[in-house]
Amino acid sequence: MFPGLPPARRRLRAVRHQLLRRRRLIAAALTAVAVLAALRTLAPPPPDTVDVLVAARDLPSGTLLGDDDLALRAYPAALAPDTAAEAAAGRVLAAPLGSGEVVTDARLVGPGLADAQPGRTVVPVRLPDAGMAALLRPGDQVDLVATDPGSGETSLVAGDVTVLATPRDVPEGPTGGSGGALVVVAATATEAVRIASAGLSQFLTVSWER
Repeated sequence: MFPGLPPARRRLRAVRHQLLRRRRLIAAALTAVAVLAALRTLAPPPPDTVDVLVAARDLPSGTLLGDDDLALRAYPAALAPDTAAEAAAGRVLAAPLGSGEVVTDARLVGPGLADAQPGRTVVPVRLPDAGMAALLRPGDQVDLVATDPGSGETSLVAGDVTVLATPRDVPEGPTGGSGGALVVVAATATEAVRIASAGLSQFLTVSWER
């Protein structure tokens, strides 16, 4: 290609020749690298995240949560709920959870339920008829009615109370009551007293519309 030149110089001139032929391609590649570097420099840093408990799958109301029902997920710190539960295994769901939803205190049977109904008292009510309790679901507005087993007289104990939870795994016996089924409702303080009194001596039932 370059007769009369020493081998080293021939190789150098050959390299220069190839670079000149490909100078446009090399320039385009260098420009692309520069643009990519600029974009990386200008891109905002990734958002801070925190680990939160989420449902590992769709979970119905009343589920007694186990470790396999829960998963830890990285969540944007700015969007993580302040009421996200730090521990939930062994607790009962007060409302259904979809797969991937954050577990919050307001979704669990316990003190956090009161947050769902500000100004209300959380009251556990044991209905003698378990089949009736099975028809209820969180969010139902129900009337609690009491019937005196001696006289047969019926009276309204509390109207339009909200069903917060329908636990299905509450033990029976001295610590868990006997027979029937438990539901958790939100009532006024006055209604809570009436409900507790009626539950000791009368037959409680519910009526509602959907």
